[in-house]
Amino acid sequence: VQLQASGGGLVQAGGSLRLSCAASGRTFGSYFMAWFRQAPGKEREFVAAIRWNGAGGPYYADSVKGRFTVARDSAKRNAVHLQMNNLKSEDTAVYYCATRSVPGAPTSEAEYAYWGQGTLVTVSS
Repeated sequence: VQLQASGGGLVQAGGSLRLSCAASGRTFGSYFMAWFRQAPGKEREFVAAIRWNGAGGPYYADSVKGRFTVARDSAKRNAVHLQMNNLKSEDTAVYYCATRSVPGAPTSEAEYAYWGQGTLVTVSS
């Protein structure tokens, strides 16, 4: 499985960006596709997750609830988007998409075996 993340860029605080993640190869129907992020000098953290088949969830970190929305692409079976609204300077980070082939909590980073290359989001205040 290969993941390709895109859509990052520079945006002013309060603005919006939409990240996309496209998977090639197989996907894992009932397992998660997630977004994580890593800000400068900080640990990578969970942002949001959704199952490829859309069952249950989605799941969000408290810091992004009400502002970010993760959803499957309506036309492309192997693509997921992260719509980010009302962006804040603290959202500045490299955003990674990841997927897995094992069950478990959506926030458990160690269980994600497949990672995209990351896309930089910079929010200016």
